[in-house]
Amino acid sequence: MAVRRALLAIAVAAAGSLSAAAADQFAAQRQRMVDEIRAISREAGFETGRHRLEPRVLEAMERVPRHRFVRPGEVDDAYANRPLPIGHGQTISQPFIVALMTDLAKPDPEDKVLEIGTGSGYQAAVLAELVKQVYTIEIVDPLGVAARERLPSLGYSNVEVRIGDGYHGWEEHAPFDAIVVTAAASHIPPPLVKQLKPGGRMVIPVGPAFLTQHLMLVEKRADGSVISRQLLPVRFVPLTGGH
Repeated sequence: MAVRRALLAIAVAAAGSLSAAAADQFAAQRQRMVDEIRAISREAGFETGRHRLEPRVLEAMERVPRHRFVRPGEVDDAYANRPLPIGHGQTISQPFIVALMTDLAKPDPEDKVLEIGTGSGYQAAVLAELVKQVYTIEIVDPLGVAARERLPSLGYSNVEVRIGDGYHGWEEHAPFDAIVVTAAASHIPPPLVKQLKPGGRMVIPVGPAFLTQHLMLVEKRADGSVISRQLLPVRFVPLTGGH
């Protein structure tokens, strides 16, 4: 019996070591991903105006397990700096773009943020690390349902997922301190501008479907006036819906 208990203890210890090794492997991959984001930020600083991203944004990128937001067959590439398919014609954005859009939104700990285009929930998770509450809308039903289950299972209790047309925003929870749109619109949606709090920021790709678009920073001033600035060329899946 003593021998059996000893063998069981060894087996449990070995299993724990393997789990720790796996966790360390992903931690190392996340660190390399963040190092690459830093390097790209310096190179793209002239276009984005952000030569250095906020440390707390990079720390959030290092914490969120991106491999939990991709399909099983894509796990080996989860921390590569490129978009990956998540099914239903949608993608998870490349890590640099996620970090940049998050940084441009200037999230504060007490903020309430709206995301349009939940996808698998990765951008929402990054935002959830940084703000008080995230509201996110996904038009593709299976993706929205999966994200609604995935996010709380990973500890993100401050994210609410809605399935619907994000063009119209989420009026009952407006105004928002920041809005992040992860699909390309042909124009800046007026309902989203309306739901942005004075002093707030919206980050959105604008341009034709499946062609080069431009990442835009939209700021609402304290007096309600709006200014926008075109940053760098990007390519996102199109914002869909009945608008």
